[in-house]
Amino acid sequence: MSSPLIDWLDRHQIPIYLAGLAAGAAVGAAWPAGGHAWEAAIYPVLGALLYATFLQVPFTKLTAAFRDVRFLAAVLAMNFIVVPLVVAGLTAVVSLPQAVLLGVLLTLLTPCIDYVIVFCGLAGGDHQRLLAAAPLLMLVQMLALPLLLWLFVGPELAEIVDIGPFLEAFLILIVAPLLLAWATEGLATRHRSGQVIASAMSTAMVPLMTATLFVVVASQFPKISHQIDQVLKVVPIYAAFLLIMALLGLAAARLLQLDTGRARALIFSGATRNSLVVLPLALALPAAYAITPAIVVAQTLVELLGMIIFVRIVPRLVPADTATRTS
Repeated sequence: MSSPLIDWLDRHQIPIYLAGLAAGAAVGAAWPAGGHAWEAAIYPVLGALLYATFLQVPFTKLTAAFRDVRFLAAVLAMNFIVVPLVVAGLTAVVSLPQAVLLGVLLTLLTPCIDYVIVFCGLAGGDHQRLLAAAPLLMLVQMLALPLLLWLFVGPELAEIVDIGPFLEAFLILIVAPLLLAWATEGLATRHRSGQVIASAMSTAMVPLMTATLFVVVASQFPKISHQIDQVLKVVPIYAAFLLIMALLGLAAARLLQLDTGRARALIFSGATRNSLVVLPLALALPAAYAITPAIVVAQTLVELLGMIIFVRIVPRLVPADTATRTS
């Protein structure tokens, strides 16, 4: 479904995303009272983004991706065994207030299932396999998060987290877009209208991502700007996490002898987090945890800057001409 417009948007994705972030910050600063209105827009734009994302790879290819048991096992182990150990080490180094710590944990303990696919593709990684793994990653993190929170902070804080918003996020942001994408692809095989919808959503991928970043930052920037000291405490943690997970992902890919595409995909999956999807969960916390959503959004800002580096560095860490081993 390539077109000159899609090609142009693909080539300029990162500056467009940064422009969306800057615009969101400007609007949030100029109109802080509008934060609630922007929060209400998060679910619609994020749901549309995930719908467009799920449309990118035909579902007939997902069956083959699920058969790659070794890659799926590597992704699950990286995200639910290695990552918690890394997070434990990072949070042990710095003393954080409970509301700040909860934001860090909600973000770093949940693997990304949306724009990681975009950035992985930009770096030449196997984004089809990451797309196939997205529903599984979302389901596992939904089940694992309460246990991980209990292990990290004890039952007194884990009980504050209501599983309801997380279930709501899973159904609205994952299940519904996935079923709608499946129905759209089925329609496209029989009617031109389905092809038109799929083509339009492909063109809309970059604008939808930009809109998502805009509304998230616009809704949360007033909170960040008034508590910048707390936010700055977590920036080094988020930056260190990206660096550590890049190195561990590279080591795991070499140990498992993954080919180029899957090695790069594993690195991206281990490093990127689910901040946009867990944000509604943070927003549902009690008033005493009002800063938690801002801590979640701060990770998004750090991560997007990190992805600019990843898109350029990961292909050098895993060059195509030296990583051709097959699993």
